[in-house]
Amino acid sequence: MRKLYWYLTGFAKKHGLVFGLSIVGAIIVFSIFIPTLVSSLELKKRNYVGLVGNYTIDNLPREITEKLSAGLTTINEDGSVSPLLSQRWSVEQDGKTYRFILKEDIYWRDGKKLEPQDIKYNFENVETIITPNDIVFKLPDSYAPFPTVVSEPIIRKEDVKYNFFFSRPMLIGIGKYIMSDYETKGQRITEVTLDSKTDRYIYRFYLTENNAVTAFKQGEVDILPNLSKRQDIFDWPNVSLTTTLKTNKYLAVFFNIRNSFFSKNVRQSLSYAVEKPSDETGTSGPIDSKSWAYLPAGKSYEQDLDRAVERLLDEIPQTKMDLELTTTSLFEPEAEKIKSEWEELGKKAFETCKSSSKITEKDLCQNVNINVTLRITNFPDTNNFQLMLIGQESPPDPDQYYLWHSEQSSNFTGYKNTRIDNLLEKGRKTFDQKERIEIYQEFQQFFLEDAPAIFIKHLYSYEVSRK
Repeated sequence: MRKLYWYLTGFAKKHGLVFGLSIVGAIIVFSIFIPTLVSSLELKKRNYVGLVGNYTIDNLPREITEKLSAGLTTINEDGSVSPLLSQRWSVEQDGKTYRFILKEDIYWRDGKKLEPQDIKYNFENVETIITPNDIVFKLPDSYAPFPTVVSEPIIRKEDVKYNFFFSRPMLIGIGKYIMSDYETKGQRITEVTLDSKTDRYIYRFYLTENNAVTAFKQGEVDILPNLSKRQDIFDWPNVSLTTTLKTNKYLAVFFNIRNSFFSKNVRQSLSYAVEKPSDETGTSGPIDSKSWAYLPAGKSYEQDLDRAVERLLDEIPQTKMDLELTTTSLFEPEAEKIKSEWEELGKKAFETCKSSSKITEKDLCQNVNINVTLRITNFPDTNNFQLMLIGQESPPDPDQYYLWHSEQSSNFTGYKNTRIDNLLEKGRKTFDQKERIEIYQEFQQFFLEDAPAIFIKHLYSYEVSRK
C-alpha cells in the first residue's frame, strides 16, 4: 500500500495538472459538445421563427406560452368561453366569486400532477382560496368577463441544473412542448427553444419589424408571423405568404375630446369625410365583428361629403380648423389620405358657407377651411395629441370599460358620456348572455352616434415562410 501511495503521489506531482485539466476538459466535452452533437443529429423538424418585441422570461408572447401550457378556460372564435383545464365553473355571490373545478389526471411536463395550488395568477385585489378539488377567486366587485382572464396559460418557473455546475430558471407547462433552452441579453430574451417529440421551434426575438425582416433575408429565421405591413420579401419566389384579416384589430382616428373644439358635429363631419372600405375589411365600431355581441346594423358613417359639410356648417367652429393628426410610420399612407379628404371637406365647406344665404356671419366661413398637419412618430404620446390614427385590439369579451368609461385612466381620449358609463358598468356586472347582448348592442348604437372615434378598417396580419 505504501508503494502504491508513493507511485500515486509521484504521479500526481508530475502529471497532476495535466490530469486535472483533462478531467475538466472531458466534463466540458460531455456536458456541452456531446449534447450539441446529439442535438444536431436529431431528426426533429426545426422551425426558426422571428418574433418582434421586447420580452423577458416572465413575459413571453402568447404564441409561446400557448405551446407550453394552457389556461383554466379557452376563448372561442366568437369570444365565448369554454372550460379547458377546468371541468366547469360556477359564479357565486352575485358575480364576486368564481369557483373552478379542475379536471382529473392532468400532469405537468416534469411528471408532477397538477393540483389546485399550482394555479397561480398575479391578480390585484383578488383573494385565491384553494380546496382539494377546486380553486376559488374572490373579486372585489362583480365582473362578468372574468372567465376570459383565466384563459392565460398557467406556467411554473423552477430552477433547473445545466452543465453540471450551473442552474437557471426554466418554464414548465402542461402542453405539447417543453422549454429546452433560451438565451438572454441582460434581462431581455433573445432566443427560446421549444421541443416536442416530433419538432423543435427556435424563436428569435427582434426589437423592430424591419430587424426581423433583415434577419429573414440573412437566413437567421425561416418564418415571420404577425407582420403588420407588406414587405419586399413577400414577392420572393421561394417564400409562402399567408394573409389573415384580424377582425379583433382595427384602425381608427381617436379624438382628444378634452379639446372643446371637437364637438359632436365636428366629429361626425370629419367621420363622414373619410372613405372606409365597403367589403369585409371595413369596421364600424370597437367590438370584434365576430363577437356574439356585435351589432351589424351600427352606424357606419359611409363617406358622404355633402353630409359632412352639412354637419360642419350646422355649428361653425369659432376658431380656425388647424388640425394635427398623429400616427406612426406604419399608417402614414392612410394618414396622408385622411389629410387630403379633410382638406377637401374644408374647401367644399368654405365655398358652401360663402354662397349660403342661411349663413349671415360670413367671417366665420374661414374657420372651416381645414388645414391638416401630420406628426409621424414611432412612439405616439396618448397624453399629448389632438387627433391620433392608431391600431387597437378588441378584447375577447365585448367589455369596453377600460377604454371608454369616463373614470378610467386608460380612457386616453377623455370621452365622457353618462349613458355610456351606465351601460358599461351594467354590462360587466350582468351574467345572462342574452341580457349582455342587449346591453352591448345598445352601447354600440349610442356610442357610434356620438362618434368619439372614426373607425376605418380591420387590420391584416401577414405570415411569411421559406418554402
